[in-house]
Amino acid sequence: MAVLTTIAAFSLPVAAAERTILLYGDSLLAGYGLSPADGFAAQLQAAMVAAGLDAKLINASVSGDTTAAGLARLDWSLAEKPDAVILGLGANDMLQGLPPETARANLDTILTRFDQLHLPVLLLGMMADRGLGADYVAGFDGMYPALAKSHDTIFYPFYLDGVALDPALNQADLHHPNTAGVKHIVGKLLPDVEQLLQKLP
Repeated sequence: MAVLTTIAAFSLPVAAAERTILLYGDSLLAGYGLSPADGFAAQLQAAMVAAGLDAKLINASVSGDTTAAGLARLDWSLAEKPDAVILGLGANDMLQGLPPETARANLDTILTRFDQLHLPVLLLGMMADRGLGADYVAGFDGMYPALAKSHDTIFYPFYLDGVALDPALNQADLHHPNTAGVKHIVGKLLPDVEQLLQKLP
């Protein structure tokens, strides 16, 4: 009887470890100006649950972060040991007029680190303010698809697609989506999140 009990114990199903996705970005992912329940992480998590996408979001986004700041804290953030990453950095580099070449090099280093850890990535693109000039716009806008191709990431071309500069979907600063704006973004982004999860074992 003791032997049978031991066999039964060993045959019990082992619960699978919960899969996690690291949100790694700036104020747009951190939920600047919104309540925790209305921010990007909470709205995306709720949408994932409703769609039956089984993964937990870990929000390691920091308002104000440039690509250099994101690179500087990368190893600390990776202590969370995520299974996948949603990367959204670069907007603050553009707002500060920092060279696109520098932002691209920083993002390339960050993505290389994810490659080394075999982490699938969803890269969120951004677009430069057209007032910065044609050369800056070309360099900034062009770095995202180029990086997505070289690192074989899933790519969402413009995080603020359908939301940018719309007063009805933004906070008063017209830089940060309001609750409705975040809902719009989440709805458009959800298929890419599903594709990201399909890359996991």
